[in-house]
Amino acid sequence: MTATTPLLRAENVIVEYGSKRRPNRVLHEVSLEVGPGECVGLVGESGSGKSTLGKAILGLVPVAGGRIEFDGRDITHLKGRGRRELASDIQVVFQDPYGSLNPMMTVGEILSEPLSAAGATRAEALRTVGEMLERVNLPANVVDRYPSEFSGGQRQRIAIARALVRRPRLIICDEPVSALDLTTQATVLDLLIDLQRETGVSYLFVSHDLGVVRRICHRVAVMYRGNLVEIGDGEQVTRDPQHPYSRRLLAASPVADPVLQAERRGEWLALREDAVAS
Repeated sequence: MTATTPLLRAENVIVEYGSKRRPNRVLHEVSLEVGPGECVGLVGESGSGKSTLGKAILGLVPVAGGRIEFDGRDITHLKGRGRRELASDIQVVFQDPYGSLNPMMTVGEILSEPLSAAGATRAEALRTVGEMLERVNLPANVVDRYPSEFSGGQRQRIAIARALVRRPRLIICDEPVSALDLTTQATVLDLLIDLQRETGVSYLFVSHDLGVVRRICHRVAVMYRGNLVEIGDGEQVTRDPQHPYSRRLLAASPVADPVLQAERRGEWLALREDAVAS
């Protein structure tokens, strides 16, 4: 694979829920690419379809049309053993750091489980777990502790370590910081940036917050009602978006300056009224 070839390519992807007689289309021929070592943000309000695209890539929802390729290989309808083997290349970090970790397992068991399933020996698993904990800035002695003993930010670090233990090439980050306070958000985002520099892993970063994706993403794609309405350089899309819906998202982002916040609020209301009228 050359440096210019996308690691992940989604072409005209369609996802439908409901019955075959009365399908509810939630993705309308969405096309997106993620390059090696690149972070692409996927932004939109709740219900826009951004998480559904991530689930389609992970094989968690069926694809009704289009094609998904990873490293040039068609994975659109991959199932069973093929999908399990793909887990070494594609991993996920979920939104909820409290619900994504099994409360009955220790940190060591949580992190070593995917390695054992892949055939690693106990010694190999323990060595890799120690390396991953060090990478996410957690001490090795946490392996005997349970998720309930950690804060939300620490749990998300554990979830990131779990995603990294198989040394994947792509991680789907599904709202990974939205459940965290602002200080912890910044810490986790800095960690993800550092890990990408160290490992070269690619991210598809799903979020509703333009401020968050501005900090971490090289390119940003905006979704509205199952359609991709704008895509471009991360700095440009998050500061000077062109599509009316993208401008609404920017206007909805809070700022510390009360005067600027009032201006944004007025802009958001005007854009909302235009949307309702149209």
